[in-house]
Amino acid sequence: MNLWQRVTTFFSVLLMVSVLFMTQPAQALDFNGISQVNPSILAVKNSRRNAADDLLGTEFGQKIDVNNSDIRDFRELRGFYPNLASIVIQNAPYENVEDVLNIPGLSNSQKERLQANLDQFSATPPADVFNEGDDRYNAGVY
Repeated sequence: MNLWQRVTTFFSVLLMVSVLFMTQPAQALDFNGISQVNPSILAVKNSRRNAADDLLGTEFGQKIDVNNSDIRDFRELRGFYPNLASIVIQNAPYENVEDVLNIPGLSNSQKERLQANLDQFSATPPADVFNEGDDRYNAGVY
């Protein structure tokens, strides 16, 4: 048994040494062979735009759009979130911002709040990308 262990150990060591000497050492990559892509080619103007992109070029990002903004956008206005905001959203679309004052069933304090914040609103045409499903009530951002 002692002889068998010595023979096994000898061949194991011989195998490990041969593996170490036969493998090639690691080499750094040569980046000179990789062709450099011209950045101007990558910056090709995209001619396709969607409705969200077009709205981002308007007042949409600066003001609360009464036809397209979701309920969370009203949080910045005191007394709007969530009740008055949901009333505004339920009665959309509006031709212009002042139409929110004509929502049926508003209390005097709600009308006063709306009147005081009309300069915070914009009214762009409704876009399907913002109004599909119940996205204006639950935008899915948690």
